[in-house]
Amino acid sequence: MRRIFLALITSTFILGCSSVATDSKQNMEQENLTLATIWYQNSPEVKALYYQGFNIAQERVQEFQKQKSDRPKAVVVDLDETMIDNSPFQGKMIETGKPFTPEMWDEWVTLEKAEAMPGAVEFTQFCKMQGIEVIYLSNRTVGQQQATMSNMHKLGFAFVKPENFYLKDTTSKKEPRRRRISENFDIILLLGDNLNDFAQVFEDRYEDWGKANVDGQRQQFGRKFIVFPNPMYGEWEKNIYSYERVKDEETRFSMRRETLKSF
Repeated sequence: MRRIFLALITSTFILGCSSVATDSKQNMEQENLTLATIWYQNSPEVKALYYQGFNIAQERVQEFQKQKSDRPKAVVVDLDETMIDNSPFQGKMIETGKPFTPEMWDEWVTLEKAEAMPGAVEFTQFCKMQGIEVIYLSNRTVGQQQATMSNMHKLGFAFVKPENFYLKDTTSKKEPRRRRISENFDIILLLGDNLNDFAQVFEDRYEDWGKANVDGQRQQFGRKFIVFPNPMYGEWEKNIYSYERVKDEETRFSMRRETLKSF
């Protein structure tokens, strides 16, 4: 009986430690999202940055509208964290301790609950009044187009029609879709939260996180490229993990710490 009792205690202790270890790993993976998501959802600085970006974008539309072109003019915009807010999805990841999965993302998209970013709806309506087309270039999948359009229609966005949506089909690279848009439109402005939203050159981030490419295009920022803040996720994360699929949470946690600069 004593041996059975000790075995039960031992197994309970091991299971308890295993549960704590699992929770600890989940916390390590999600802790990096918590402050970033809280900042994104609540800080007035975020709202100010979006208003600032769209104010500049309106000025550029008015400026470029005066230039002659043999094609209709268009502004190309990203969707997620540019025009619509998906931070509740990040909140669900933190709440559940679960990493991103396509299934979980599809569930969120289907709910059609994304809110508009500050100034986004008004910007599309402004472009409509100016006779400038707005093209939505996003890596949401083509299978999510109907739910996305329904969500945006309810929010009051202009240009919510199938031909204005260029979503992901076979590749996440946006350059081929930008070229297709350029066949019919003169792209005067691009808006996004990820450098890949602007030009193919920014897809090369291996050497120095792509900073040299940003330096090379410095004159375009605030002029043809309007960048919005997103500390929650993005292509920049891949440099932390050396462009490898690192699944172990303790290793990912350690690699994030090693990336930090200190004194």
